Amino acid sequence: MLNENIKAIRKSKGLSQEELAIKLNVVRQTISKWEQGLSVPDSEMLISISEVFETPVSTLLGDTVIESKVDDLKVISEKLEIINLQLAQRKTARRKTLHCLLILLCAILVTILAVLIVLNSPYLGWDYNDPETAVVGVAFHAFEWLFVRLAPIVLIGAIVGIFLTRKKV
Repeated sequence: MLNENIKAIRKSKGLSQEELAIKLNVVRQTISKWEQGLSVPDSEMLISISEVFETPVSTLLGDTVIESKVDDLKVISEKLEIINLQLAQRKTARRKTLHCLLILLCAILVTILAVLIVLNSPYLGWDYNDPETAVVGVAFHAFEWLFVRLAPIVLIGAIVGIFLTRKKV
């Protein structure tokens, strides 16, 4: 029973006989003899084994340990792999969406700039004696003034963003 428990716990911890031997300061053949039931560790060695395995001595001496921990680790690693894949797909989708939005922003800015150039500030020739015309003219002038000052900064930022979010080859 002790030999089976040592072998099962060693495997569940992912240790080879050689690695366990190094941790216990014994030769690999000693571990092999314990696991084959040809010899048994003394009481001090049992305590050392329990410390390495982080398992109580009673567990080593008790009932057979189930080796399902290796399978559990495999299942957990497969689930983590799926989660990592889903996170990578979400990240890629967000990057593509942001990239498209930045391209759209650049197109909108260039279109507005082209419209403003073609219109050539028509509000300058308007009759501002009519209050409604004056309000629209001031609003148009304020928009044009803000756009001309902020659009280049936003456009440069969007272009930098496009390059930073492009698909990496």
